[in-house]
Amino acid sequence: MTATISSGLTLQVLTLPASTRTAAEAAAAVGCTVGQIIKSLIFRTTTHDAPILVLASGANRVDETRLAELVGELIAKADAAFVRMHTGYAIGGVAPVGHPQPLRTFIDADLLVYEQLWAAAGTPNSVFALRPDDLQMLTDGTVVALSDAQ
Repeated sequence: MTATISSGLTLQVLTLPASTRTAAEAAAAVGCTVGQIIKSLIFRTTTHDAPILVLASGANRVDETRLAELVGELIAKADAAFVRMHTGYAIGGVAPVGHPQPLRTFIDADLLVYEQLWAAAGTPNSVFALRPDDLQMLTDGTVVALSDAQ
């Protein structure tokens, strides 16, 4: 399926027979490295209960202390109901775009080293490819070092 989004960018959504729910499954399904998979992770701020979208390389774990520093308040992992309410998607299929409201977004700087990235497209077995600059443009995300290995 081809989707043209409001920015005018046309993306090819692939629905695959295999699960793409995890970064490893997605990488195996599309034939790329785990690092090229965008993990769309939702955190919530503990004071204001606001959603924070983190677009992390599939090869990385997010340094939650660093993320809290960037956000300016403590954060917690969001539960499934919070994720669906703020993104419209279930965990395992959260796309980096297409949410009911714009989300404050942070992009893992490690994603910028790849020519092509792969992201969930709303279901546990659908993905789409895009370039790092398109990811930045579509999400208006802030690029930061987020890996707990940094």
